[in-house]
Amino acid sequence: MMNFKMFDLYDVDTVKVVDASLAPYINLQPKLLIKSHGRNVGKFTQAKISIVERLANRLAVPGHVGKKHKIITSHSSGKYNSNMRTVIETLKIIAERKKENPVQVLVKAVENASPRDEITTIEYGGARYPQAVDVSPLRRVNLVIRWMVQGAYQRSFGKKKKMAESLAQEIISASESNGESYAFGKKNEAEKQADSAR
Repeated sequence: MMNFKMFDLYDVDTVKVVDASLAPYINLQPKLLIKSHGRNVGKFTQAKISIVERLANRLAVPGHVGKKHKIITSHSSGKYNSNMRTVIETLKIIAERKKENPVQVLVKAVENASPRDEITTIEYGGARYPQAVDVSPLRRVNLVIRWMVQGAYQRSFGKKKKMAESLAQEIISASESNGESYAFGKKNEAEKQADSAR
């Protein structure tokens, strides 16, 4: 059987997911065209979508932070081609800087910056209390992708730095568990809040 490479550049057969709980939710199946056409609608079907496509899909709506609508610039217009072009450029920058498979760096960044605990609000006797809860593996992946894109977007908005460069820097920092990473900082913040709410 023919061995496909992602974008005909990166061999994903060698990519390893160390975190056993995240392994079923990080799809690294090699395809010629990384595009699901929105067919994966249903429970847990996000796990069937390639991790690279999920990153590209998130680039379409990078600006929503919390409950506020941030400004979205023209390069994030929701067009698949422009978003995937940004992702390909990001992977090329990572490969140049790290001298290793950029898909492996992305997987490591997702593993390092995904929160294990967060808080939810429970109502008891008319009062609201924060309660620490475990984060499901699918939500862990979704949160870290959202945070990486938001962090990169904040770094590049209104500046000379391009989105691809900012995203590459964010992914590299998260893969190294660097405090400069927006996603890694958000993970630490979520886990600290959960610890204090136990």
